[in-house]
Amino acid sequence: MTGPQAPSSGPSSTHPARYAVGMFGTSIPINMIKGSIVLFYVDMLGLDVRLYGIVMVAYAIIDAIDNPVLGFLSDRTRTRWGRRRPWLLVGAPVLALGTIALFTVPESLDGAGLVVWFATFAILCEAADSMINANYGALLPELFPQERRRAVANALRQGFQLLALVVSLALTPWLTTSVFGTETSTEGFTITAILYGVLACAVILYMTLGVREDPRAVHAPRTPFLPTVRAILTNPRFWQIGVVSACYLSAMGLVLTGVQLYVRYSLGLEVAYALYLQGVVILATVGFLAVWAKVVRVKGAPFTWRLSLVLLTLGFVPLYLAHDLITAILAGLCLGVGYGGMLASNDLVIARVLDEDTAVHGAHREGIFLAAFGFFGRLSGAVAGVALASLGALFGYYSGDDPGGQAGTAWRVYVCVYPMVLAGLGAVLSLLIRVPTNHREHPRL
Repeated sequence: MTGPQAPSSGPSSTHPARYAVGMFGTSIPINMIKGSIVLFYVDMLGLDVRLYGIVMVAYAIIDAIDNPVLGFLSDRTRTRWGRRRPWLLVGAPVLALGTIALFTVPESLDGAGLVVWFATFAILCEAADSMINANYGALLPELFPQERRRAVANALRQGFQLLALVVSLALTPWLTTSVFGTETSTEGFTITAILYGVLACAVILYMTLGVREDPRAVHAPRTPFLPTVRAILTNPRFWQIGVVSACYLSAMGLVLTGVQLYVRYSLGLEVAYALYLQGVVILATVGFLAVWAKVVRVKGAPFTWRLSLVLLTLGFVPLYLAHDLITAILAGLCLGVGYGGMLASNDLVIARVLDEDTAVHGAHREGIFLAAFGFFGRLSGAVAGVALASLGALFGYYSGDDPGGQAGTAWRVYVCVYPMVLAGLGAVLSLLIRVPTNHREHPRL
């Protein structure tokens, strides 16, 4: 172990907006997957929810292995182009091609063949997403060590993420069922996936080529794998903040995967109407994000983080009570208040854990640390799988071919009750956690 490391000023040539736009590219394909995968495979292609759940749990196990390995390899990478950029250049086209394949299922596939196709490309897309986000996220504390500039960069990238949500969530139901396809055909998903894949790849490459990594980090000594993993697993902040993040991300993951079927079954509308619900909520969240960014600057990330979790939990109550499109939109606006606060603060809280580790141990291992944190985020897939499987046991919903007689209640519980319980648990835990200071901005003496 080496002594504390002096704060790095970071490479000044990277503009916050150039870095932030990368979030737009990383979010488009993965949010199309999260928002449409259940509708596409379960409700349209007839994949049993129990098999879907098994695949998602299996992925969580695989993800627990590949996430830290990818992060560790990123930290140890030494090239003339930096540590993170080569991985981003490889991950972008892999994610794009995987997304296209996931929504381009041969007509002859059914039964076991459909399950294998779904599992193969779902896992490939999530692995590519892990590779990209571990490296992209690791650049935030390195490029922007000062808290205020980091908050600006984070607010900008969350704004780009919301813009991506408008495209990949709000527009997708309209594009897939009204422009390129119909309510019962899959062609629209294939065309939309191609458009999103190409756009995402281009944006990620544009961002990557404009990033200038800190040369001091590139020349830092390589850290061994097992001691690094041990240091992460024995760090109490990793578990404390990681579990709270998992609660928040799993709650929103359920909303993203279920909102189109909530519109179809709980509100009794065509899937295309999800455009209005998601579009209004996401656009309003952009405004909430701007307000929350000011709160972060005044009150700090930890305060914002805790308050946002409480408001997010309360926001699910009116969504459960909504009975038509108008009341659902109004309820969604309440949910967007807490969601905007979490977008403004969650990554900043995690970045403080990375800052503390660098200051204490004198090693740059942001990649493996974020990959390990990414495991908590990827748990949302397993949570969604278990929650979806429970709809069959509790309400008789197994697929679009066998929806049972309580499909409306099933999707209301999936989108509102389960997420409210998860967010509430995260809110309680956040009040019991002490968040570290920014050690890059305020190094230990």
